[in-house]
Amino acid sequence: MRARFNIDPYLQVFRSRRIAVITFLGFASGLPLALTGGTLQAWMAVTGVDLRTIGVFALVGLPYTLKFLWSPLMDRFVPPWLGRRRGWIIVTQLSLMAGIAAMAFSAPRQAPLLLALLALAVAFSSASQDIVIDAYRTDVLREKERGIGAAVFVLGYRVAALVSGAFALIFADHIGWRNTYLLMAAIMGIGILTTLLGTEPDGKIVPPASMKEAVLGPMRDFFSRDPAFLLLMLIILYKLGDAYAGTLTTAFLIRGLGFSVSEVGTINKALGFASLIAGAMFGGALMVRLQLFRSLLAFGVLQAVSNLSFMALALVGKSYGMLVFAVAFENFTGGMGTAAFVSFLMAMCNRRYTATQYALLSSLAALGRIFVSPTSGFLVEFMGWPGFFFVTFLTALPGLALLCRLRNVISGLKSEIP
Repeated sequence: MRARFNIDPYLQVFRSRRIAVITFLGFASGLPLALTGGTLQAWMAVTGVDLRTIGVFALVGLPYTLKFLWSPLMDRFVPPWLGRRRGWIIVTQLSLMAGIAAMAFSAPRQAPLLLALLALAVAFSSASQDIVIDAYRTDVLREKERGIGAAVFVLGYRVAALVSGAFALIFADHIGWRNTYLLMAAIMGIGILTTLLGTEPDGKIVPPASMKEAVLGPMRDFFSRDPAFLLLMLIILYKLGDAYAGTLTTAFLIRGLGFSVSEVGTINKALGFASLIAGAMFGGALMVRLQLFRSLLAFGVLQAVSNLSFMALALVGKSYGMLVFAVAFENFTGGMGTAAFVSFLMAMCNRRYTATQYALLSSLAALGRIFVSPTSGFLVEFMGWPGFFFVTFLTALPGLALLCRLRNVISGLKSEIP
């Protein structure tokens, strides 16, 4: 008798109120980024601000890189409302709403310094919101919910980035920049409402007793694990091949193969966006069955193989069918890998120090990409596009080998509640 495939375990997790809250918090987390980045650059360009000033405004994004420096404060201190996690979330969201609204009344050309200070304040509030939402997600989700929790967070984040990026530019053409920024400030109310409707993580979690413990405790806790340095190496290496290939994908499609900008925008960006979301959702649901290690391994292998699809595209040449396949495959598997990787980071955090540990680990994950990305152009000039994408495939293999070595450690990972 043929066994029936039971889909209910995969769908059950979607019925959780916690998953719904994480989805909308992902939206709140993704909304502010473009308002101090690409959308702000567009506003400045339209109003005639010189290119040197626009370039300097890139420094506004520094808080996202340095957020681990003040994350211990959010572990140590508990606001007098809503609890340790939701209390901080609501503070950052109210700050964001006020900051974005204040940006609406600024004048990029007449008072660029004031706008820079306001944008920096918004970026700081946004990075702080990211710290505490990451901590909240890690603390509140149960083990079987982590994969899909990571996936719906990516969904909310990407939709918000679309709203404050592409949609905001369209709005600005019709209602002006001031009204667009005021609208974005109002949309932040979605995050505030979500925070109020959410539940606080387990009250048994005891915050650090002092700032010294808040700063040193997360490090001591992490390095007390036997394979701590190998786990850190795995964090750096797991997504490295995927990130390396992504550094020059747009340039490859336009300059390497001769696709038009509109074709790249439609296929690479739009299809890539949909495929990434689909992959994250599918991977998150599949993790309920596969568990953490098998998900990391299976999705990591697919992630690595997807780079070879771009190598095939480089060998075939300008082919729309191959382009659609490569973009869909690479983004779909990348989404799956992201769901598993975020779950891995959450599993490594001690919930007493989640804000600090997650901020540090996620910053570390970007370290490898920062160092290898500058070499990409030189590698293309030396080896050509097919050789470059083959090297990005090889770059993914050390992470997979290390993952296999740490199988028992990863299979035994649990978020610790003192």
